[in-house]
Amino acid sequence: MLKSLSIENYALIKHLQIEPDEALNIVTGETGAGKSIMLGALGLLLGNRADTKVLLEQDRKCVIEGIFDISAYSLKPLFETFDIDFDEECIVRREISTSGKSRAFVNDGVTNLDFLKQLGLRLMDVHSQHETLRLANKDYQLEIIDAVASSADVLNEFQMAYKSYQEKHGIYQSLITEGDQIKKESDYNQFLFEELDKAQLDAEEQDLLEIELSKLENSEEIKTKLNSALEISDRSEINLTSMLQEVRSMISQISQFSPKYAELLDRIESARIELKDIVGELEIDEENVVYDPNRADEVQERLNLIYKLQQKHQVDSIEALLVIYNELGDKVLKVENLDEAIEEAHKAEQAAYQKALKLAESLSKKRQAVFSDFGQKVESLLSELGMPNATISMDHSVIDLSANGIDQIDILFSANKGIAPQALKQAASGGEFSRLMFSIKYILADKTALPTIVFDEIDTGISGEIAIKMSQMMLEMAKNHQVITITHLPQIAAKGQSHYFVYKDESSNVTTSKIRKLSEDERLNEIAEMIGGKQASANAYDSAKELMKG
Repeated sequence: MLKSLSIENYALIKHLQIEPDEALNIVTGETGAGKSIMLGALGLLLGNRADTKVLLEQDRKCVIEGIFDISAYSLKPLFETFDIDFDEECIVRREISTSGKSRAFVNDGVTNLDFLKQLGLRLMDVHSQHETLRLANKDYQLEIIDAVASSADVLNEFQMAYKSYQEKHGIYQSLITEGDQIKKESDYNQFLFEELDKAQLDAEEQDLLEIELSKLENSEEIKTKLNSALEISDRSEINLTSMLQEVRSMISQISQFSPKYAELLDRIESARIELKDIVGELEIDEENVVYDPNRADEVQERLNLIYKLQQKHQVDSIEALLVIYNELGDKVLKVENLDEAIEEAHKAEQAAYQKALKLAESLSKKRQAVFSDFGQKVESLLSELGMPNATISMDHSVIDLSANGIDQIDILFSANKGIAPQALKQAASGGEFSRLMFSIKYILADKTALPTIVFDEIDTGISGEIAIKMSQMMLEMAKNHQVITITHLPQIAAKGQSHYFVYKDESSNVTTSKIRKLSEDERLNEIAEMIGGKQASANAYDSAKELMKG
């Protein structure tokens, strides 16, 4: 239940703090004083979006904080799913900065609106005029039936199966679409693949071929230079090899006189060996350099093929061509296996559909099983609320599988004897709608584990004995739930365990909304004024006392 609500700098509220009773809490006040503003603040705690328009003073942030006792509601798994610290006393806070940026906290840990919405669904049921309008919506009516039927487990199982079906249906459709495109391109892809396959490309060959062609085209110059190098190094009468050998001999003769000479001798020997190796390699290269015009033509032709393929595919390396080759191979293979893949995807889709359909049929049976009992209970409650001739029936049809199952329902309603039930948007006046909605909420209260139920002027259009009966029903609901009721009726206001009064404060330059908990005497005055106006008579006070006693 809601233990405490604190609102700072929100709409007309500069500061507001209340600590609701665990049973029936009444909120009253003059029109426009800000009673429904509290609902907007609560909505932020439950995950609604916000902007800077909610700031009373634009130069400071808005902070809304609710403290909830959740010890009896088995919510720890939800917290674990979202990796949020769990505490039986749960603190939910929203902050809206002057720039309009909103932040959400649960137990002082930053969280997101998705978690707040999930948590909010388990903490509060907030009725508002907007929700009364929702009653005419067929999807919302289905939600009501699911709550009455206690079908949450079957519904969750169905929705998971339906999600799986949608995923598999998407895969199947994607394959068909992709397959059509692939088939259009398949002949060209096949041609490109075969062209690259025939080329038998090697990632390293381009560099090697370009080097080889350069050597072939310059073979005469290369051979001349190699010969000249060999002449100087080893073949002429006076050459590097013989001169280095002579230097080695001279230093060898003095090496015993100094370690440095011995070291120089080692280095000269190393140079001699290195020169010998160089001469050997020069001789091999010189022998191998032969001008071969046929080989030059072959290399040039191979390189021209490589350049042509690179230009065609708009790349500059064989590595990139090989990537394209593999991709084309995949596409060619995909075409070859496409019909099989589509068939497999279709089988998976149909299996998922049948599973979802079977669960939808089970869900439908569970829903239809409560139609009659639900209608009778609503009619009975409406009779107690002054509508003895009201009738409720259910227009049900089976539709194609959807996210809600295979059921489409329309709650039909008639308030008067002899008038056939009609769709809610055509059949009910404001007061009738309020009583119908309240009756449904009364039934749902026994079906849900929600800690807190909030009513915003659900008593619209009723008065007298009907209001008294509604207040008694609220007291009954408050035995198992915390109930917070915003009301304009003294009959309902008189029944609260706690009574809060919302009023405008115009003592400063800016009008603000404030709230205070009324004492017993203040409650008496407020209820008397609700009956007889600001100048309430003695009779109004007597009536107020009578209502409070009852």
